[in-house]
Amino acid sequence: MSGGSSCAAIHHQTSAGLIYTGVSVPLEDKMPQTPPFPVMYGSNGYNKNLYKAKEEDYEGLYYHENNLVSGSLEALIEHLVPTVAYFPDRTYIFTFLLSSRLFIHPYELMSKVCHLCVDQQRLADPQADKARVRKIAPKILQLLTEWTETFPYDFRDERMMKSLKELTHRLSTGDELYRKAVQQMTQTLIRKLTTLSQYEEALAKINSSVTDRLTVLKTKPQAIQRDILTICSDPFTLAQQLTHIELERLSYIGPEEFIQALVQKDPLDNDKRCFSDHKKASNLEAYVEWFNRLSYLVATEICMPVKKKHRARVIEFFIDVARECFNIGNFNSLMAIITGMNMSPVSRLKKTWGKVKTAKFDILEHQMDPSSNFYNYRTALRGATQRSITAHSSREKIVIPFFSLLIKDIYFLNEGCANRLPNGHVNFEKFWELAKQVMEFMTWKKVECPFDRDRKILQYLLTAPVFSEDALYLASYESEGPENNMEKDRWKSLRSSLLSRT
Repeated sequence: MSGGSSCAAIHHQTSAGLIYTGVSVPLEDKMPQTPPFPVMYGSNGYNKNLYKAKEEDYEGLYYHENNLVSGSLEALIEHLVPTVAYFPDRTYIFTFLLSSRLFIHPYELMSKVCHLCVDQQRLADPQADKARVRKIAPKILQLLTEWTETFPYDFRDERMMKSLKELTHRLSTGDELYRKAVQQMTQTLIRKLTTLSQYEEALAKINSSVTDRLTVLKTKPQAIQRDILTICSDPFTLAQQLTHIELERLSYIGPEEFIQALVQKDPLDNDKRCFSDHKKASNLEAYVEWFNRLSYLVATEICMPVKKKHRARVIEFFIDVARECFNIGNFNSLMAIITGMNMSPVSRLKKTWGKVKTAKFDILEHQMDPSSNFYNYRTALRGATQRSITAHSSREKIVIPFFSLLIKDIYFLNEGCANRLPNGHVNFEKFWELAKQVMEFMTWKKVECPFDRDRKILQYLLTAPVFSEDALYLASYESEGPENNMEKDRWKSLRSSLLSRT
């Protein structure tokens, strides 16, 4: 992690510039502190001008051109806690709850927030002014609602739930209105956590039902061996089903998983090992695994058929599926398909490719060309994002980014900039930028899939066995023999290895 008072040059992986203290950058490149995120929160938010904090309200917070750029952790925590006269901006709530876990456990933050609420508003005092409690209660409940709705996975920790119950109990005692609000918030949270557990169980079942990757080829006669074309011969339908899988898996990734994937020990935290029991970014990892599975499935489907004509048909089919994915805005499946088709065992099948009309594939490869930091893809992504913003139907709202690149962008943004300034203050300008990228993802993951589900196709995509890398090479050599000594040696090695296992 680089030190210093400003960020090291952010590589061109990120499109927007950071706000540096004392350095003026174009206004449109900044993420303002005040406006709420309209897409995420809808129109039922508070009036942002009513509770706007003055810059001098808190010691230990530093602003530049009305943007909060740094502050001590304690001051930032205090800035999160509402008072009778103040409620934090929604952008601030999201950004701080997202990034604070780099410095403090969510349960420790919740404990501090509860302590500040109780202490400042004298909620522990049995003689507490009921009118005062009535004024502050809706604001504290609003903050807790933002937290439970946007970062529900934080509350899988029993320590979080304990603090939440204690604080809400103080707010709702003796007031039916607040008791109902607390009950509703808690029920919504429990529903989300139950759904997450069910999803994780379903994933585990899918993974266990997938047989070990095939190491023995052609175990069934070709006549009864299933392949993708016997399951679905329409490229548009397959692209729709892939989009179902993508959107479902995206929807379960919590925004905090991006940050938890980046967690490193902060050098200014005095060897405090505060992240040893961090929840793993399991839904994010499951989504990356899905990309790898789809790539291997595509390669398996191409390498499996004995006949060259059949292999060429499968390649052309996947080219059409990839094109439909591009039109839908499903860039992750598109890239997984291209990756599968570019695997060496597939790309070496020159006689097969000779029978394929590759013009459409060339166009798709051009769109996903990694040169100039994926310039063509980023242009297409901006176009899909713009379409999504002005969309009238959920079909036009779909934006599924090439996920590995999104993670890479966030990684480089994190690596290129210190978490803290030399004076120990949190470098908050960095976290505005991180939050902006994660918030865009949050908008995309909320889209409902508009296509009908086809259980048979979904089951095949999720559970059909795929070849290992060795099995792919072996199938490839059996389809089109080795062309040079290196390939011949590899073929012999793979065959003898296979025989020794049977």
